[in-house]
Amino acid sequence: MCSCGLPAGASLTESVNKPRTTAEQPLRAHSPEVSAARARRWGSFFYAEQVLRVMRNYGWSVILYSVGQPVAYLFAMGVGLASLVDANSEAAFGGVSYLEFVAPALLVSAAVMTASGEFSYPITDGFKWRRVFYGPHASPLTPQQIASGHIMASSLRFLLQSLVYFVVVAMFGASPSPWGWVSAIVATVAALSFGLPLMAYAASIKQDKGQFALVQRFIVMPLFLFSGTFFPLDSLPIAVRWIGWISPVWHGTELGRVFTYGMDQNPLLTITHVVFLLATATVGWILVRRQFVKRMGS
Repeated sequence: MCSCGLPAGASLTESVNKPRTTAEQPLRAHSPEVSAARARRWGSFFYAEQVLRVMRNYGWSVILYSVGQPVAYLFAMGVGLASLVDANSEAAFGGVSYLEFVAPALLVSAAVMTASGEFSYPITDGFKWRRVFYGPHASPLTPQQIASGHIMASSLRFLLQSLVYFVVVAMFGASPSPWGWVSAIVATVAALSFGLPLMAYAASIKQDKGQFALVQRFIVMPLFLFSGTFFPLDSLPIAVRWIGWISPVWHGTELGRVFTYGMDQNPLLTITHVVFLLATATVGWILVRRQFVKRMGS
């Protein structure tokens, strides 16, 4: 009998009966105790992975909506309109071109608008329509971990989207400062500052009566239009200027302009922008955790 490939002096029978090495052992599932312990420790990351895998199934839609739409705005407002504004309103925007002025605002607005979609319908879907949150909750994952996983995955989407958009902005020469990349982080925080309170509200909805359509029309769009996006906030009448003061879009936009082209701003105001965004996101996060626990425990 041929024993080709066998060590010298070894028979085929001995080779077959010899135990396999560790590297050749088949994969084995963890015991229920080990799996439960891993879920309790890393459950947020497990759920974030699941959300990202779902996003991958409609990746092109995410790219076209998250990046394509704001880039179209950049061409229309920052390139087309900028040629007219710069020709007739010299030095009206703090000594920079209109493209440099509007680009950070579009970056932040794009992230906030994405957050308004990611933290609205998918949350109600998880509790009411397809009830996708209850499957993981039947495992050792807690409501807080499910909420955290969704937020982590969404935050990564906001950050990647903002980085890609910033690269486009930089290619247009609209970010002369070497610190311009920080505006992508600012946009992500602004998105969470707006999105987490909305997520808490979405988790409380038990009957769909068109609430999210009202949010888009009467909250998202006014924040987009009246937050110093296309013109300085000080140029608005005082009667509507307050919209910008309470808007994550305005606070994020002002910070973005500081980082992208070094806008001259009082340091105390810069600190106020940072505190507002972080405080709003923190309060929203607390409300989300409480609402998820309340909803899944009922």
